[in-house]
Amino acid sequence: MSATKQNITSNLLHQISGLNIAAAIDLLTKQFPQQVTFSTSFSYEDQLITHEILNNNQPVKIFTLDTGRLFAETYSVWSSTNAKYNTSVKAYYPQAEPLQDFIVANGPNAFYESVENRKQCCFIRKVEPIKRALAGNAVWITGLRAEHSPNRHDLPVLEWDESNNIIKYHPLLHWTTEEVVKHIRENQIPYNPLHDKGFISIGCAPCTRAVKPGEDFRAGRWWWEDASKKECGLHVAPSAP
Repeated sequence: MSATKQNITSNLLHQISGLNIAAAIDLLTKQFPQQVTFSTSFSYEDQLITHEILNNNQPVKIFTLDTGRLFAETYSVWSSTNAKYNTSVKAYYPQAEPLQDFIVANGPNAFYESVENRKQCCFIRKVEPIKRALAGNAVWITGLRAEHSPNRHDLPVLEWDESNNIIKYHPLLHWTTEEVVKHIRENQIPYNPLHDKGFISIGCAPCTRAVKPGEDFRAGRWWWEDASKKECGLHVAPSAP
């Protein structure tokens, strides 16, 4: 990271320290007009952040990645969110030709066969589309929380994402699941009913299952793979120096 990027990120982190979500987003949108965006998967976390943005009429662009393999329940909460907040969440889709070529060459469920295939599927359906969604923006708001996976425990609330050339803000990083759910209930925020059935991290339907009592938070994602490989490439941890 260049010294300039480091200084900007450090200064912003200092400025938002102690602010609530609405105040921090307000600060970011004023410093970067029309360049703040939020990616939602309609999870508990993302629904809470969506509520904060839209309930406070903040100028943040909200988008989602429609991979083509989402649960029906995810599409339902997408629709109910649009209706409740009188909004229209923008969708980004995989490019047709690379997806078609991948499926023709490997089959529709190739991601079960190898980590390489699964990561290629994630790249086509998620990583490449998000590059298009983030282009031209300065700040990317995410729903990441420290409880999501071990490699997120030491993340700062605001960081520089070198791979996407963007500042990332994680407003719920240190919130507990209980705190998130309490906020959802108190504010009557639409949420994915799969959460009530043991689904914690909800992605594509073929790659997501409910989590059993006592299992790790991420056990329901890509459950056939080793735990160390359970990332899709959207949030890449910086390499050690």
